[in-house]
Amino acid sequence: MTVRYDEPNGVAKAANALIRWLAEAGISIAGTRALRVRGRKTGQVRRVVINVLTVGDVAYLVSPRGNTQWARNVRAAGFVEIGPAWRRHTLRATEVDDAAKPELLRRYLARWYWEVKGHIAGLTPDSSDEQVRAAAPSIPVFALTAGG
Repeated sequence: MTVRYDEPNGVAKAANALIRWLAEAGISIAGTRALRVRGRKTGQVRRVVINVLTVGDVAYLVSPRGNTQWARNVRAAGFVEIGPAWRRHTLRATEVDDAAKPELLRRYLARWYWEVKGHIAGLTPDSSDEQVRAAAPSIPVFALTAGG
């Protein structure tokens, strides 16, 4: 995997905190969901807001900013909790192979490009297949299944 991490600035962190608070209260903005994952170093629960991409019966987490702290924590923990406290689900998270990412990234871009533009390895909905394949190793994607 190519290591890339577009760290959010202060404004983005504040906006994410507000949107995360809303998601934890059960209020979704454009498909946002509250994610909880155990920290790989401290063991403390870390909370972030994410978009869940659903393709058929499978849900996916995409880390458009690259190898973020939450993506590293998910990789280490192998499971996540999604949703507000009163209906939180524990799910197993399995990293998707780079070869399987292009179709998922295209679907993600079609839905959330307006939100992640500038933070998804330079990709746009009009990126060529070659550009998407080249960027795929720098964008962690996790498939979510029951049985966390």
